[in-house]
Amino acid sequence: MGAEPLIRLEDVAKTYRMGDVDVQALKTVSLTIGAGDFVAVMGASGSGKSTLMNILGCLDRPSRGRYLLDGREVSRLSRDQLAQVRNHTLGFVFQSFNLLSRTSALENVELPLLYAGASTAERVKRAKAALARVGLADRMKHHPSQLSGGQQQRVAIARALVGDPRLILADEPTGNLDSKTSIEVMALFQELGQTGITVVLVTHEPDIAQYASRVIVMKDGVMLSDARQPPLVAQAAS
Repeated sequence: MGAEPLIRLEDVAKTYRMGDVDVQALKTVSLTIGAGDFVAVMGASGSGKSTLMNILGCLDRPSRGRYLLDGREVSRLSRDQLAQVRNHTLGFVFQSFNLLSRTSALENVELPLLYAGASTAERVKRAKAALARVGLADRMKHHPSQLSGGQQQRVAIARALVGDPRLILADEPTGNLDSKTSIEVMALFQELGQTGITVVLVTHEPDIAQYASRVIVMKDGVMLSDARQPPLVAQAAS
């Protein structure tokens, strides 16, 4: 692990204007996350965890403070530069999978590369490699309706991986999955961490947070706790 962390937040705060009222969603958060870290962020609704994720994902800017991603101060980047960062440094995984229903697994995974302007041959090659990485080499031509929930989430993870990101941001990725499938997804995230990819996961489920090597608990816009733990090893079904 290099000396410079992948993520550095310095006194980051976020205030939203709602009508005549200012709402402080984040109140001065400082945080560093290194390459290959697997971090679970927990907290009740309104705790600030979603705002934190949006800032980490360059979907929102801090009202004050600094956010350095891979050594670059994100708050100073233009909209186009932020889009480049999202395309090349970040991968997103959501609770609802967000797959296009009328396209194959392969075409769903190709999408970020299509937006990035990659050639057809490059898109197909990288999408096939990403699907193989998540164990779906034999499901490339299947549409989402022909896949189980766990397989759909793995397609979504492959789509997040296809741009070779340094950081995966996962928002309640097991929220629509049963317990067995959730463990399979957590096993995949643990494998990604072993290859040096940083995973930051929002979850409200303590049993899911057990698989992370670090747990951050948010409350009322502040970090209530930040603790490392020996992660429970997720055993994927063979």
